[in-house]
Amino acid sequence: MFNPSRNIIIAVFMVGTFAIGMTEYVVTGLLTQFAADLDVAIATTGLLLSVYAISVTIFGPIVRLATLKFSPKLLLIILVSIFLISNIVAATAPNFEVLLFSRLLSASMHAPFFGLTMSLAMAISPPHKKTASIAAVNGGLTIAIMLGVPFGSFVGAALDWRLVFWIIAVLGLTTLIGIILTTPNYRPKDIPKISKELSVIKNKNVLMTIFVIVFGFSGVFTAYTFMEPMLRQITGFGTAGITISMFLFGLGAVAGNFTAGTVQPSLLTSRIIMTMGALGIVLFIFTFMLQMPVLAYAASLLFGMGTFGTTPILNSKIIFAAKEAPALSGTLAASVFNLANSIGATLGSALLNMDFSYTHITFVAAAMIFFGMFSMIIAGRVEDKSLFEMN
Repeated sequence: MFNPSRNIIIAVFMVGTFAIGMTEYVVTGLLTQFAADLDVAIATTGLLLSVYAISVTIFGPIVRLATLKFSPKLLLIILVSIFLISNIVAATAPNFEVLLFSRLLSASMHAPFFGLTMSLAMAISPPHKKTASIAAVNGGLTIAIMLGVPFGSFVGAALDWRLVFWIIAVLGLTTLIGIILTTPNYRPKDIPKISKELSVIKNKNVLMTIFVIVFGFSGVFTAYTFMEPMLRQITGFGTAGITISMFLFGLGAVAGNFTAGTVQPSLLTSRIIMTMGALGIVLFIFTFMLQMPVLAYAASLLFGMGTFGTTPILNSKIIFAAKEAPALSGTLAASVFNLANSIGATLGSALLNMDFSYTHITFVAAAMIFFGMFSMIIAGRVEDKSLFEMN
């Protein structure tokens, strides 16, 4: 009988989060191809990004609550099957409306998949590796940003954007087979109940972290949304320089993510304060660093490192604090980050339309990060520290 190790199971989960991350972010580099092939305006193709993020926020908790009685393995199989179908639909889409529908399909499984895999990874890990297991699952997403998205953008531009979705579908099929073969038939001791899971909305420790993400960490997306035009207009980079910068952002994301995985539960709050402070400084001086190519590369690396050095720790804060909602907590965390994504990107666009310069936009982004940092300092003084002890 095949008895997969913890590392093999988590590796399968990482393939899945890599594929989902590629699906979410590769669209950014394919908007021109979508517009030309499907005969729509580039502004319209932007819906593929905004609708996805909003749909993840809305559908994530709903789907998870509706499937509480499903065994984790069965639910993962269903979710990945939806993902596989959504990418086949995208690859064969005859028009923009069908392509947008495929994004709704994949968005519906995004947060439940991340939430479930993070929870399962924690369940099969010893206490001192629980934070690392969350970072490992999220590692697939950061590797997608570093490698998958640039590769997909290149394939879409050089060959055909539909081929990108076929490649992602193959990754989805690989994940599906891996889950069937390796994921244990793990069941929680108590079958989750909707009323108990929903009580998480009264948990002050969870709400404080959500507040930090939505009103503080969202500043990341206010700046990140315009990273490409900033590199083009301020630094003077062409395609090669921008590609290298985005790769370095992804490299920093991978490094930051796995470094965050070494943080023990009792140190989560202090590490968030530290990383958000550093990230705020990077964003405050970001456009000044972009004025020199070498410093622009360094800024891209540090931006990625700070962003994804914070993300898994904030995820861990929610999951550890939501003891009463083991099924919903991970999904809630993933949904909240997509809400922050939408808020940050929308704010950035609004500021740009109000004739704010890129420098002023990064100042606003930095101020939001610092606000999140100070909010976490206050939260750290009133939170229940027993929730973050290893057990």
